[in-house]
Amino acid sequence: MKTKGAVVKCCIVLTLLVALFCWWSPASAAEPVKIGAFFALSGPAASIGTPTKLVAQMVADKINKEGGINGQPIELIMADTEGEPTKAVMVFKRFANVDKVDAVIGPTRTGTGMAVKKQIEAAKIPTVMTVGGDPVIMEGKQGNMDFGTARYVFKAPQRSSVAVKVVLDYLKKQGLTKIALLTAGDGFGKDGERWLKKLSPEHGIEIIGAEQFNPKDVDMSTQLTKIAAMKPQAIVCWTIGPAGAIVSKNHHALGIEAPLVQCHGLPGPRYIELAGEAAEGDLMPATKLLIWKDLPDTDPQKKVIEEFVNLYVNEYHYDKEYPINTHSGYAWDAIMLLANAMKSVGTDKEKVRDALENTKGYVGVSGVYNLSPEDHNGLGTDSMVMLQVKEGKFTLAK
Repeated sequence: MKTKGAVVKCCIVLTLLVALFCWWSPASAAEPVKIGAFFALSGPAASIGTPTKLVAQMVADKINKEGGINGQPIELIMADTEGEPTKAVMVFKRFANVDKVDAVIGPTRTGTGMAVKKQIEAAKIPTVMTVGGDPVIMEGKQGNMDFGTARYVFKAPQRSSVAVKVVLDYLKKQGLTKIALLTAGDGFGKDGERWLKKLSPEHGIEIIGAEQFNPKDVDMSTQLTKIAAMKPQAIVCWTIGPAGAIVSKNHHALGIEAPLVQCHGLPGPRYIELAGEAAEGDLMPATKLLIWKDLPDTDPQKKVIEEFVNLYVNEYHYDKEYPINTHSGYAWDAIMLLANAMKSVGTDKEKVRDALENTKGYVGVSGVYNLSPEDHNGLGTDSMVMLQVKEGKFTLAK
């Protein structure tokens, strides 16, 4: 009987010890940090949104393996915007009212970003967007546009204005001072057109003509024919997705001699794949990601990009379906910016917002970020390079 009683006591003690261990276990005790992540996982921008989602999960896994955010694991709540403004608004409202997220990253397109801007400001949820256009972080009335407020809106990709400066600097150095514009009629295209028209005079460059197209169009020959008749020294196109490759094919088929300069939303193997031989000679600004091996060892981004590429290619093997392109690092930087802010101030939304706005010297995949109340992006022209397609590959433009 004593033996049986001892066994029972041992079992009780073991049970209590196990329960105590589980109660004190950090994994079970720590509440997750909820981050809403919405991208265009379907629709015309899915080729950008889907790999962005994969990278978001990759970097969340990395942070969690390293102890999370002050011991709290990141929980990503994924959603598809379908690239549609209305859908994006519905998703964000769910993040705010149902999921009760601590922060948000995404969406993919400038138009969907603008659609949720008012909801972000009303909900006061710090959001780091992965869109290219500037309007999402612009404020107040400028010309005939009212951009509202952007206290809680930040973005990881370079501003369109920065990419435009890189393009104009290059054109000026090449002595190409008379250009024509071909831009998409969506939010991103209009943003590029606005900055090109505003900044060209400062660079001594004259815009002698401008045409627009619908990003869903399958042929832009008519617009290019009109532009070619004006005899520009270069043609600058501003769009993302398959439309850029169509412009390149049309430009090549028409035998236009003026070089084609694309925007920062297109560099990547997909562009060359879609445009084929027509892409030869095309120029475009990009992050350093596509030519990282050529960076000097003194460049602070090189080690960060190398770690990113190793995870993306060698551990997760995402490159088999989604080869690395200029968009690939945006979700990495978006989550890292949030995680760094939360590590320093916790998850209080107002404090996170303030910490994001005062981020200095964060070395990311896309550049070295120095944010301020006046600039919720924090990247300069030194974060970009001009690339040219040569023999089916991207190389540094000379």
